[in-house]
Amino acid sequence: MTDHLGINLKLLCSHYRSVAEVCRKLDINRAQFNKYLSGQSRPTAYNLKRICDFFGVEAYELQQPPEAFTELVGARHGLAPAPVGGGPVSELFDQLGAHSTSMSRYCGYYFEYAHCMSVPGHILLSLVQVREERGSFLFERQERQEPSTADSGRVEDWVRCRYLGAAFYLQDRMFLIDYESLTGNEMSQTILIPSFKSRITRLNGLKTGVSSGDRRTPACTRVVWEYLGTQINRVHAYRQVMLYSPDDPRIDADIRERLSGAQIRHGLFEIA
Repeated sequence: MTDHLGINLKLLCSHYRSVAEVCRKLDINRAQFNKYLSGQSRPTAYNLKRICDFFGVEAYELQQPPEAFTELVGARHGLAPAPVGGGPVSELFDQLGAHSTSMSRYCGYYFEYAHCMSVPGHILLSLVQVREERGSFLFERQERQEPSTADSGRVEDWVRCRYLGAAFYLQDRMFLIDYESLTGNEMSQTILIPSFKSRITRLNGLKTGVSSGDRRTPACTRVVWEYLGTQINRVHAYRQVMLYSPDDPRIDADIRERLSGAQIRHGLFEIA
């Protein structure tokens, strides 16, 4: 089990610049973390939870055999390395990026509020991070839902989604396109109206995608991004990622107002 955990942690760390960066963000001693990676030591329950919350995985998943865990997080073995030039898709988006204005002021963390596409009548709160990397702007969105069929209430029963994508600022609009990285079977697009105030608070926009139901029906809804800052308590923020009823007092009245009148139309990309 410990060997599996170490190998799986190495895979997760490979998505970051270095292990040192991960330790710095987690505020865990590098020497101690290296023992986790090598299988010499197992994290305490407290540190294990911090690690899971940071990477967006569950403790039981880290204990799976590496092959199963690799498939879970969407990594693929045996793929040929990307061409030096990046390939035609990369070149296509490079051209688009050349027309995109800098989004540096929008980097940081956000709560995303939207009408849930798979559970109509509920508001889904997601955690988003926008960052700049080598002149490009990337983002990650974490979703978490408790399935209605689960009666145990255990954390491992929750359905998680992790979206990775690119962001572009074109003609006074923010365009974001992403894909679900754990399964690789879904894409979505968000268009946001930027804030021209000196201080970013909330951004309004439109989001299209598909429901996670069996029919994978296309859907569309209004969306609100609430700016949290460039540095946040990720653990505390991730605990708030879930489904909420529209009248839940934890949903701010202004958020409710911004989402009001937004009806999800399945099969038709319309907003009421």
